[in-house]
Amino acid sequence: MQIYLDYSATTPTRLEAIATMQAVLTQQWGNPSSLHEWGGRAATVLEQARMQVASLVNARNAESIIFTSGGTEADNLAIMGVAQRYSSPQHLIISSIEHSAIAEPARLLERWGWQVTRLPVDGNGCVNPDCLQAALQPNTVLVSIVYGQSEVGTLQPIETLGKITRSHGALFHTDAVQVAGRLPIDLQELPIDLLSLSSHKIYGPQGAGALYIRPGVELVPLLGGGGQESKLRSGTQAVPIIAGFGIAAELAAQEMPTETSRLVSLRDRLFAQLADVPQLIPTGDRQSRLPHHASFYIKGADGEKVSGKTIVRQMNLAGIGIGAGSACHSGKLSPSPILLAMGYDKAAALSGIRLTLGRETTAADIDWTATVLKQILDRLIPVKLQLSVNS
Repeated sequence: MQIYLDYSATTPTRLEAIATMQAVLTQQWGNPSSLHEWGGRAATVLEQARMQVASLVNARNAESIIFTSGGTEADNLAIMGVAQRYSSPQHLIISSIEHSAIAEPARLLERWGWQVTRLPVDGNGCVNPDCLQAALQPNTVLVSIVYGQSEVGTLQPIETLGKITRSHGALFHTDAVQVAGRLPIDLQELPIDLLSLSSHKIYGPQGAGALYIRPGVELVPLLGGGGQESKLRSGTQAVPIIAGFGIAAELAAQEMPTETSRLVSLRDRLFAQLADVPQLIPTGDRQSRLPHHASFYIKGADGEKVSGKTIVRQMNLAGIGIGAGSACHSGKLSPSPILLAMGYDKAAALSGIRLTLGRETTAADIDWTATVLKQILDRLIPVKLQLSVNS
């Protein structure tokens, strides 16, 4: 029995997207920058996908969607594209729980002399809007706050944070990679200037993403070249992959009303079945949360250390794929910076796990996963030992 519960890492490419890509590869394979018929057919495919992605987030102008190689490039284009507008260092605000695609460009800007403020979060991983208000400075030019945190599932109060930023006159960016296609995003209502998307999080192919740029916002491109994508992302577009992204976005928008509620029900079923497991402590905000996301850290007895990676490997042996929060570099396990930022100690930050659900997940999958996870934890951290330590 094979159960995949790591949909926040990547989703399987849906058959409709594969069929679309195959059609483009065999019939519409021209260079969209070429002026002849072959180029025109490819350009039509490209612009159709642009409209499909724009519709997913209710962007009024499809031209506001700039295709990239993925969410990481979209994040980098947002941060560095704004920063390079300035001849002298300015002030950037991010949260302390950003994806590395935001955190790393921020560190680079610091080396260039920029001031970077990392907003603290509470124990649920939520940014307090008052902290943002207090952090704003006259030279704050950009605020970037993740919409839905991929490791602990917490949703930020994006509308409130965006309004505070806009009232100050700074630009507001959000990484919405985990949110798009799972919760409605309306860019006509939300005070967002820049928003990052990823194809392979919504059942499209890997290798495509997009950055929404509100009309009137100017960025400096990261790449020099032929000036594709409104001169903001040079390089011949990967038309087949982008076409797959487009159809995945269109279908995600159509299915969201029913699929989101189904995922919430399954997610809550998983939390309920694991509620009485003493070795598991939920992380993230239980109410303001991604609909498909459950996360925990492993509570061991004194002297007992069980990493999230260990649980992932054990679950994999049982045919179940889940994710871990900590990362392994050069053979050495590193604690999750997200859990550390939320106030957890190193032991907890090494033991985080997440189970993320998707289109193929069933109630039977949830029930079996809960049973297997309990068995693994009882074997690695016996309940009797755990209770004796706590008593």
